[in-house]
Amino acid sequence: MSVLIFADQAQGKIKKAAFEAIQYGAKVAQQFSTTATVLVLGEVAENELTALGNYGATKVLHAADARLNETEGSVFTRIIAAAAEHEAADVIIFPHNFDGKAIAPRVAARLKAGFVSGVVSYPDTSNGFVVKKSVFSGKAFANINITSAKKVIAVMPNTFAVEKSSGTATVTAFPAAVNDGDFKVKVSKVETVSGEIPLTEAEIVVSGGRGLKGPENWGLVTDLAQALGAGTACSRPVADSGWRPHHEHVGQTGLTVRPNLYFAIGISGAIQHLAGVNGSKVIVVINKDPEAPFFKAADYGIVGDAFEVVPKLTAAVKALKG
Repeated sequence: MSVLIFADQAQGKIKKAAFEAIQYGAKVAQQFSTTATVLVLGEVAENELTALGNYGATKVLHAADARLNETEGSVFTRIIAAAAEHEAADVIIFPHNFDGKAIAPRVAARLKAGFVSGVVSYPDTSNGFVVKKSVFSGKAFANINITSAKKVIAVMPNTFAVEKSSGTATVTAFPAAVNDGDFKVKVSKVETVSGEIPLTEAEIVVSGGRGLKGPENWGLVTDLAQALGAGTACSRPVADSGWRPHHEHVGQTGLTVRPNLYFAIGISGAIQHLAGVNGSKVIVVINKDPEAPFFKAADYGIVGDAFEVVPKLTAAVKALKG
């Protein structure tokens, strides 16, 4: 028995959510006195792979085929399932991000494994194999006992603190049996946003809503975000109005974020928006309407005009940082 962790990458760099999944998998492996093996697909530098030992990996399987640089669900599913069989892995772990959501259910079906997504706890093995996940848009938790021989888990990002050690992992080439015919979708161009912190990896997010009155005032958000080293986000009406690009939209119909700190500036707090941000560890709301629903979900609230409050807050952050 062993634990296999899928670590996804982008442009040769392991994603932040994958580090959490690796550390989670390493601790699960300790529970069962077994090893934690990481699978990486695509072109990644050797030093990036050996460094995964810092997060608890003992071995890294690497399929360095350039065709695997971009995610192709059916191909990845087949390779990951083959790796699980090769390692005799009974527990297969994914980050619950875009790649994990697309691939983990397929792997579970292929291996006839029980599957739980969005896991927020380590397994309780005192009476089975019980993991906890949030349900009803984060309003409750469910404890689920996985009774199948093989188990597939997708770990909710930014739930488990990542602690680096000084370990190194052994890297082994893993043959991915693929051919050009397997890639039915051809990626002709990849456009990435540069100069910004990806929302899915940001530990601090500064978000704005219609209370900012127009795109010409968005400097309030970006100035505070730059001072904090944060990602920027927006509510759906802002994205729909064209004030901000849709990749910044967070909420039930946009991205779900779970930062350590979330600022909501000029956002009323409709239930659809809350569904995408209520996993944040600390929520700060700035709104001049004392009856704004967001205040009920806030850890800290400032009743005031954003055009007066936010510049002062930005100046205070800059002064604190020296």
